[in-house]
Parts: sequence; structure tokens; C-alpha cells
Amino acid sequence: MSRSADKGRNPSAKALREAERVQQLHPLQQQQHPSAVPADHARLAHINTYGALPDYYIDQPFICRVCGKREIWKARDQKWYYEQAKGHIDAIAVECHGCRKARKQPPRQEVCG
Repeated sequence: MSRSADKGRNPSAKALREAERVQQLHPLQQQQHPSAVPADHARLAHINTYGALPDYYIDQPFICRVCGKREIWKARDQKWYYEQAKGHIDAIAVECHGCRKARKQPPRQEVCG
């Protein structure tokens, strides 16, 4: 599987363990990890916070609050969300792709015939 096709959905046990391991590393080690994606502070100018802005993003494993599935919020997806979609810096992934997709689907209309 190519790296560009890996969206963090249906991650292997090995990928989940690696993401959890990287989270436990010292911040300097995290920043130097191959999966770390550098942040662009100029693209984070829309964020009005007293806290520090991130210097990099790392893969974040999470458990879906709806179905309990384990997924990974990939670093490059975080970069897109915070810098291009202009999401709030304190926002985190809480629902898996399947549950988000189901929630966003419009309800089906019954056709009487």
C-alpha cells in the first residue's frame, strides 16, 4: 500500500502501536520522527489562542466515540485541517471515518407509490 493512500482508516495493529509509541517520545524526538509533518505558522494566523502553536504534527491514534473503532488521525490530515480548513487548534478527531460519513448523510426520503 502506498503511503499516500494510507488515510489512517483500518490501521494495522503495528501502525497503531507505532503511533502510540511516537506519542510517548520526547518532543524533540517526535519532531525528528519520519512521520512528523512540520507546521506552517503563517497558515495558522487565524488561530487566536494564548497557547503555543504547534511546530509539527504527529499521527494521533484515537478511539471513535460512537462505535469504539480505533483509527489514526494522520499528521498530514491534521495539517490540512488546521492550516487549510482553518479548524480550531484544540479540535481533535473523535469519530472514525465511517461514523462521520454516516452522520453527514442526509436522511433517506420514503417514496410513496
